Amino acid sequence: MSAPWLMVGASFLFATMGVCVKLASATYTAGEIVFYRGLVGALVITGLTRWRGGSLRTPVPAMHFWRSAVGVGSLMLWFYAIGALPLATAMTLNYMSSVWMALFLIGGAVLLGSARVDGRLVAAVLVGFAGVALVLRPTIDDRQLWHGLAGLVSGMLAALAYLQVTALGRAGEPESRIVFYFSLGSMVAGAATMGVHGASAHTARGLALLLAIGTLATVAQMMMTRAYAIGRTLSNASLQYLGIVFAFVYGVLLFDDPVTWMALAGMALIVAAGITATLLRARATPPDARGPATES
Repeated sequence: MSAPWLMVGASFLFATMGVCVKLASATYTAGEIVFYRGLVGALVITGLTRWRGGSLRTPVPAMHFWRSAVGVGSLMLWFYAIGALPLATAMTLNYMSSVWMALFLIGGAVLLGSARVDGRLVAAVLVGFAGVALVLRPTIDDRQLWHGLAGLVSGMLAALAYLQVTALGRAGEPESRIVFYFSLGSMVAGAATMGVHGASAHTARGLALLLAIGTLATVAQMMMTRAYAIGRTLSNASLQYLGIVFAFVYGVLLFDDPVTWMALAGMALIVAAGITATLLRARATPPDARGPATES
């Protein structure tokens, strides 16, 4: 399968996973969903690694720890946001990661005393946050404010996780090993929240949703990884935003999410800002330093 179709498929599966997360949120906490998502992912990656004759032992456990800590934090906040916000809103806020990365680049240039800060990156960041204001204002009420903030912070943490995944790739760690330790981190964090808040009783429907979440997320990650390995970075990053479109359609059809021109305009601004930031970053980054985007 070609890279564009792999990205379209991965975006669709991630949006479908979001539907399952939203449905499962009626029964389970975000921590429980993260735990079972990690459990399924760890089992699948372990099986694939053994089948291929690979190894899950790592020479850089500390790097995996910090990557997992940030990534799991992003994932838990994202699932928490999905539980209460319109699906497309939660998806869009998480996809702000490219805009956050542009902001990090600007901040790094300022701290290092660079004589020139790319004005186009500054414009992309401003457009992205203008989009956030439009997305949040008509779609959430006061009771959902914390969920909106959680979704926004999940995107920021996802950007940090992306940078750490890139560092792990430079250290020679394969994607399967990165995903495996991220899955283990999800299990540990999820188990910790379950230890504090207790575990929910299972039903056949609940178990089916948890299995679907883990399976969809793992398959989508594998498809996305393959797409970035064989395709063009900008093309893949652009197609990844189809996840917002799929989530919007799901939200309207399944959850009666509101449709407003402000929300649609905000989503368009965030997508435009994200693609612009990705293009500018791709031009400024050596090819060997670019890695695939990950779920978190």
